Amino acid sequence: MSQITILMAVFNGETFLPEQLNSIAGQTHENWTLVAGDDASSDDSLRILEGFKATGHDVEILHCEYNCASENFMALIRHAAGAQWIAFSDQDDVWKPDRLGRGLAALRGYDDRPALFCSRTIAFRTSLDDGFLSREFHRPPSFRNALVQNIAAGNTILLNPAASELVTEAAFEAGTVIAHDWWLYQMITGVGGKVIFDNEPTLFYRQHGANQFGTNKTLRGRLMRLKMLAEGKMKDWNDVNIEALSRSAHRFTPENARLLSEFSDMRSAHLLARLRAFFRLRLHRQHPKETMALWISALLGRL
Repeated sequence: MSQITILMAVFNGETFLPEQLNSIAGQTHENWTLVAGDDASSDDSLRILEGFKATGHDVEILHCEYNCASENFMALIRHAAGAQWIAFSDQDDVWKPDRLGRGLAALRGYDDRPALFCSRTIAFRTSLDDGFLSREFHRPPSFRNALVQNIAAGNTILLNPAASELVTEAAFEAGTVIAHDWWLYQMITGVGGKVIFDNEPTLFYRQHGANQFGTNKTLRGRLMRLKMLAEGKMKDWNDVNIEALSRSAHRFTPENARLLSEFSDMRSAHLLARLRAFFRLRLHRQHPKETMALWISALLGRL
């Protein structure tokens, strides 16, 4: 039975952490170890993790002080060097019992290259019964999409051994990233790996005040993302992403290494050259209206 290393970034999660840990303990795939990075929590998170470990579960607790979930996760990825299968967990969700097993089944047969499994989620606020499905994506995963959009929700990701080896090595190169899951999606597609997006949800995603954007299916979530595009926030993110990806571009397919380089050059070109280059790159988001917003950002020099 495949051993899965679950990476969980923890910060002041006492309110919902026990329910998440219970859902991990209830997985139909039982061969797992949990590595939790506690980011100097000031509540009972550490005690809860230690109590979960004391009941006989395979748990490793790391103590850190990043004040940033993405940095915590990147440190956990580096720590996981040598792990075969790697899954990622938020501290406040509720996993369906087959969250791990479903991912394993989907990734079987891709042993020859890096592969990533991710899925839709059921977003909820107070009760698991009042949830709604996150957005469905119709265009296939690709590096041309990954450069400008993340469709791989980190709390649903499972990596096969080839992908685990790739990202644990590349994490030492990356430096700062905007989000660990977006970086994972970019890395796996960049090297020509396989990304499987499952339309069946594998977990319940809890929406509350600490969530920065919420699910991208809500009007609020979409409007916030479009607002960030208009304000040039995407440009700031791309600065960081390009820097991180460039450090690992030697791992990419020749075509994707070229795409990354041309994307970087396009952003500083004058107007007509910028638009011509953007047209040639064929970068896209999953919805036509969002791709149109990219064109506007390129026109305004905010991409």
